[in-house]
Amino acid sequence: MSRIIRQSHRWIGILFIGTVIANFIAMAFGEPPATITYAPLFPLVLMMLSGLYLFALPYLGKQKARGSDE
Repeated sequence: MSRIIRQSHRWIGILFIGTVIANFIAMAFGEPPATITYAPLFPLVLMMLSGLYLFALPYLGKQKARGSDE
């Protein structure tokens, strides 16, 4: 499961970068529509959630290992 989340985190990062670049390109031509302005927020939230999971994964693994020793 963590392998899928790790791979998804990478692809979502690419999607996020693409939406930010699209936002800057749209801003070069004037005021962009709200859909383009707020487009990076959805991938950013997904990256935050998956990143927090990946950050906590080693600590959760230590607790499981510690619990099996007792």
